[in-house]
Amino acid sequence: MPTKTISDAMGEMNTPIPYPGHTADMAEQPHDEMRRYVGRGLLKGRRALITGGDSGIGRAVAAAFAKEGADIAIAYLEEHDDATHTATVVGAAGRTCALFPGDLGEPAHCREVVARTLAELGGLDIVVNNAAYQSPVEDLTDITDEQWRRTFAVNIDSYFQVTKAALAHLPDGSAIINTASVNGLRGNASLMDYSATKGAVIAFTYALAQSLAKRRIRVNCVAPGPVWTPLIPATMPQEKVESFGENAPFERPAQPDEIAPSYVFFAADQLSSYYSGEVLAPLGGETMPG
Repeated sequence: MPTKTISDAMGEMNTPIPYPGHTADMAEQPHDEMRRYVGRGLLKGRRALITGGDSGIGRAVAAAFAKEGADIAIAYLEEHDDATHTATVVGAAGRTCALFPGDLGEPAHCREVVARTLAELGGLDIVVNNAAYQSPVEDLTDITDEQWRRTFAVNIDSYFQVTKAALAHLPDGSAIINTASVNGLRGNASLMDYSATKGAVIAFTYALAQSLAKRRIRVNCVAPGPVWTPLIPATMPQEKVESFGENAPFERPAQPDEIAPSYVFFAADQLSSYYSGEVLAPLGGETMPG
């Protein structure tokens, strides 16, 4: 993987894109289709629901799961072009991909997504809570009540709602994988509400893993460092996009394809049958205490 920065690749094209962000609008296209990944049937016959699965990490996870033999349901906001492309990638691997647009910040929609997944895929074995919202600020007083509530509604409330709705239908031995962030481990001065939700995701993972241990439902978490996804140019100012990921020891952000194998590891009982309540943090060479 070359070590060029985002700014090297984008040059004069580096301009913000409208939220929630569409992959086609990104000046440098992310690697998010797992094109070089070779599956081994680790998830054969399994059915996975991935929230925020239309692009970025979610798309790469969908592609990898499909190559491992799983059928996929994707919940996303309104990025229909991205979601359709992800469905095409999943279909090319010979698997089914159901698409469910709508606002995961609404509890009723979370429950609907689970119900539709069960109806269209015939069951549910893996839940990947991955949807996220962020809006950087300079000061805590810049965070409105509406922004604070929205960040929590998407980033942690939806994880609770989707998981709660799925639990009655998940067979013993299933897997739940939550997406947190390095910001949930160390905080981020410009993403205080986001950091708070990602810390909550980690604590939720720990507690839920203990709660579901008797059912052998493994609950784990992936907490990446900087990853090049549409959310970055859609929510960050231009100067931060240009230097995004440069502070990592590898001096670049990750590509989604580099993060997705962590989810395969946690989803596949063959690989991680003794793992629950774990946080895997792909941080590009950074080491964290604890």
